[in-house]
Amino acid sequence: TARGLAASGADVLALEELKADMVPVYERELAEKYPYHSVQGTVGLWSRLPLRDARPVDIHMGWTRAMRATVVAPQGELRVYVAHLPSVRVKLNAGFTANQRDTSANALGEAIANDRAERIVLLGDLNGTMNDRALNAVTSQLRSTQGAAGDGFGFSWPASFPMARIDQILVRGVEPVSSWALPETKSDHLPLAARVTL
Repeated sequence: TARGLAASGADVLALEELKADMVPVYERELAEKYPYHSVQGTVGLWSRLPLRDARPVDIHMGWTRAMRATVVAPQGELRVYVAHLPSVRVKLNAGFTANQRDTSANALGEAIANDRAERIVLLGDLNGTMNDRALNAVTSQLRSTQGAAGDGFGFSWPASFPMARIDQILVRGVEPVSSWALPETKSDHLPLAARVTL
Protein backbone atom coordinates (compact mmCIF):
# COMPACT_ATOMS: atom_id res chain seq x y z
CA THR A 1 0.00 0.00 0.00
CA ALA A 2 2.79 2.43 0.91
CA ARG A 3 4.59 1.81 -2.37
CA GLY A 4 1.41 2.22 -4.36
CA LEU A 5 0.60 5.51 -2.67
CA ALA A 6 4.15 6.78 -3.15
CA ALA A 7 3.88 5.96 -6.86
CA SER A 8 0.90 8.31 -7.11
CA GLY A 9 3.28 11.27 -7.15
CA ALA A 10 1.21 13.18 -4.57
CA ASP A 11 2.95 15.93 -2.61
CA VAL A 12 0.98 15.07 0.54
CA LEU A 13 -0.42 11.72 1.73
CA ALA A 14 -2.97 11.21 4.51
CA LEU A 15 -3.44 7.79 6.09
CA GLU A 16 -6.14 6.61 8.48
CA GLU A 17 -6.51 3.50 10.64
CA LEU A 18 -2.78 3.29 11.22
CA LYS A 19 -1.95 0.47 13.60
CA ALA A 20 1.05 1.18 15.84
CA ASP A 21 3.00 -1.83 14.54
CA MET A 22 2.53 -0.69 10.94
CA VAL A 23 3.75 2.90 11.42
CA PRO A 24 7.47 1.90 11.14
CA VAL A 25 6.69 0.10 7.86
CA TYR A 26 5.12 3.24 6.39
CA GLU A 27 7.94 5.38 7.76
CA ARG A 28 10.51 3.15 6.08
CA GLU A 29 8.72 2.78 2.75
CA LEU A 30 7.79 6.44 2.40
CA ALA A 31 10.98 8.00 3.79
CA GLU A 32 12.73 8.56 0.46
CA LYS A 33 9.89 10.42 -1.27
CA TYR A 34 8.22 11.86 1.84
CA PRO A 35 10.89 13.05 4.28
CA TYR A 36 8.41 14.93 6.50
CA HIS A 37 5.68 13.21 8.46
CA SER A 38 3.63 13.21 11.63
CA VAL A 39 1.52 10.46 13.14
CA GLN A 40 -1.06 11.40 15.75
CA GLY A 41 -2.93 8.41 17.17
CA THR A 42 -4.30 6.40 14.25
CA VAL A 43 -3.94 9.09 11.55
CA GLY A 44 -0.84 10.31 9.79
CA LEU A 45 0.39 12.84 7.27
CA TRP A 46 3.40 12.38 4.98
CA SER A 47 4.75 15.23 2.87
CA ARG A 48 7.42 16.09 0.33
CA LEU A 49 7.30 19.61 1.76
CA PRO A 50 8.19 20.67 5.30
CA LEU A 51 5.56 20.29 8.03
CA ARG A 52 5.19 22.33 11.18
CA ASP A 53 2.79 22.68 14.08
CA ALA A 54 1.46 19.10 13.85
CA ARG A 55 -0.99 18.30 16.61
CA PRO A 56 -4.04 16.15 17.42
CA VAL A 57 -7.55 17.48 16.90
CA ASP A 58 -10.05 16.44 19.58
CA ILE A 59 -13.14 14.96 17.92
CA HIS A 60 -14.53 13.59 21.21
CA MET A 61 -13.71 9.92 20.75
CA GLY A 62 -11.44 9.23 23.69
CA TRP A 63 -8.43 8.56 21.44
CA THR A 64 -6.84 10.44 18.56
CA ARG A 65 -8.40 9.95 15.11
CA ALA A 66 -7.87 13.47 13.75
CA MET A 67 -4.92 15.81 13.37
CA ARG A 68 -3.79 18.99 11.69
CA ALA A 69 -0.46 20.29 10.46
CA THR A 70 0.84 23.14 8.36
CA VAL A 71 2.48 22.28 5.04
CA VAL A 72 5.08 24.88 4.08
CA ALA A 73 4.85 25.14 0.28
CA PRO A 74 6.74 27.58 -1.97
CA GLN A 75 3.40 29.27 -2.77
CA GLY A 76 2.55 29.72 0.90
CA GLU A 77 1.34 27.78 3.91
CA LEU A 78 -1.47 25.24 3.75
CA ARG A 79 -3.27 23.86 6.80
CA VAL A 80 -4.01 20.17 6.32
CA TYR A 81 -6.46 18.21 8.46
CA VAL A 82 -6.60 14.42 8.50
CA ALA A 83 -9.69 12.86 10.04
CA HIS A 84 -11.32 9.48 10.46
CA LEU A 85 -14.82 9.92 11.83
CA PRO A 86 -16.60 7.02 13.57
CA SER A 87 -18.56 4.54 11.50
CA VAL A 88 -22.33 4.48 11.24
CA ARG A 89 -23.43 1.13 12.68
CA VAL A 90 -26.53 -0.98 12.30
CA LYS A 91 -27.67 -2.64 15.54
CA LEU A 92 -30.54 -5.08 15.87
CA ASN A 93 -31.91 -3.35 18.94
CA ALA A 94 -31.31 0.25 17.83
CA GLY A 95 -31.24 0.42 14.02
CA PHE A 96 -28.77 2.90 12.55
CA THR A 97 -26.55 4.46 15.20
CA ALA A 98 -24.77 7.59 14.03
CA ASN A 99 -24.63 9.67 17.22
CA GLN A 100 -20.89 9.23 17.78
CA ARG A 101 -20.09 10.03 14.14
CA ASP A 102 -22.32 13.12 14.27
CA THR A 103 -20.74 14.34 17.53
CA SER A 104 -17.27 13.91 16.04
CA ALA A 105 -18.31 15.72 12.86
CA ASN A 106 -19.53 18.67 14.91
CA ALA A 107 -16.26 18.79 16.86
CA LEU A 108 -14.22 18.66 13.63
CA GLY A 109 -16.40 21.39 12.14
CA GLU A 110 -15.83 23.56 15.20
CA ALA A 111 -12.05 23.09 14.98
CA ILE A 112 -12.08 24.12 11.32
CA ALA A 113 -14.37 27.08 12.01
CA ASN A 114 -11.95 28.33 14.67
CA ASP A 115 -8.93 27.91 12.39
CA ARG A 116 -7.78 31.26 11.00
CA ALA A 117 -5.66 29.71 8.25
CA GLU A 118 -6.43 31.14 4.83
CA ARG A 119 -5.95 27.81 3.03
CA ILE A 120 -7.32 24.54 4.42
CA VAL A 121 -7.49 21.00 3.06
CA LEU A 122 -9.32 18.21 4.87
CA LEU A 123 -8.40 14.65 3.90
CA GLY A 124 -10.26 11.79 5.44
CA ASP A 125 -12.78 9.08 5.93
CA LEU A 126 -15.88 10.96 7.07
CA ASN A 127 -18.10 7.86 6.97
CA GLY A 128 -20.73 9.85 5.13
CA THR A 129 -21.39 11.44 1.76
CA MET A 130 -21.51 15.14 0.97
CA ASN A 131 -25.32 14.89 1.05
CA ASP A 132 -25.38 13.66 4.65
CA ARG A 133 -26.89 16.56 6.61
CA ALA A 134 -25.24 15.30 9.80
CA LEU A 135 -21.87 16.33 8.32
CA ASN A 136 -23.05 19.89 7.71
CA ALA A 137 -20.73 21.33 10.38
CA VAL A 138 -17.84 20.27 8.13
CA THR A 139 -19.25 20.31 4.61
CA SER A 140 -20.86 23.75 4.89
CA GLN A 141 -17.41 25.31 5.36
CA LEU A 142 -15.44 23.44 2.73
CA ARG A 143 -15.70 22.63 -0.95
CA SER A 144 -15.47 19.10 -2.33
CA THR A 145 -12.70 18.64 -4.89
CA GLN A 146 -14.75 15.82 -6.41
CA GLY A 147 -17.84 17.99 -6.67
CA ALA A 148 -15.88 20.91 -8.14
CA ALA A 149 -13.48 19.14 -10.50
CA GLY A 150 -13.98 15.40 -10.16
CA ASP A 151 -13.55 12.69 -12.75
CA GLY A 152 -16.52 10.30 -12.64
CA PHE A 153 -18.40 9.54 -9.45
CA GLY A 154 -15.33 9.32 -7.23
CA PHE A 155 -16.85 6.45 -5.25
CA SER A 156 -14.44 5.07 -2.65
CA TRP A 157 -16.26 2.37 -0.70
CA PRO A 158 -16.32 -0.59 -0.67
CA ALA A 159 -13.15 -0.94 -2.73
CA SER A 160 -14.28 -4.24 -4.27
CA PHE A 161 -17.38 -2.57 -5.78
CA PRO A 162 -17.48 1.15 -4.91
CA MET A 163 -21.00 2.49 -4.39
CA ALA A 164 -20.49 5.60 -2.24
CA ARG A 165 -17.96 8.35 -1.65
CA ILE A 166 -17.52 8.37 2.12
CA ASP A 167 -13.89 9.44 1.85
CA GLN A 168 -13.46 13.11 1.08
CA ILE A 169 -10.98 15.76 0.02
CA LEU A 170 -12.45 19.12 1.00
CA VAL A 171 -10.87 22.55 0.61
CA ARG A 172 -11.13 26.22 1.52
CA GLY A 173 -9.03 28.98 0.01
CA VAL A 174 -7.54 26.80 -2.73
CA GLU A 175 -8.84 25.99 -6.20
CA PRO A 176 -9.65 22.36 -7.12
CA VAL A 177 -8.20 21.41 -10.51
CA SER A 178 -8.99 17.68 -10.63
CA SER A 179 -10.07 14.85 -8.35
CA TRP A 180 -10.16 11.08 -8.85
CA ALA A 181 -9.96 7.64 -7.22
CA LEU A 182 -6.64 5.81 -7.22
CA PRO A 183 -6.21 2.06 -7.91
CA GLU A 184 -7.25 -0.41 -5.24
CA THR A 185 -4.82 -1.26 -2.42
CA LYS A 186 -5.17 -3.75 0.44
CA SER A 187 -7.68 -1.38 2.09
CA ASP A 188 -11.45 -1.79 1.87
CA HIS A 189 -11.56 1.85 0.69
CA LEU A 190 -10.15 3.22 -2.55
CA PRO A 191 -7.59 5.96 -2.03
CA LEU A 192 -8.56 9.36 -3.42
CA ALA A 193 -6.41 12.06 -5.01
CA ALA A 194 -6.87 15.68 -5.96
CA ARG A 195 -4.85 18.43 -7.55
CA VAL A 196 -5.33 21.97 -6.27
CA THR A 197 -3.73 25.34 -6.92
CA LEU A 198 -2.76 27.63 -4.07
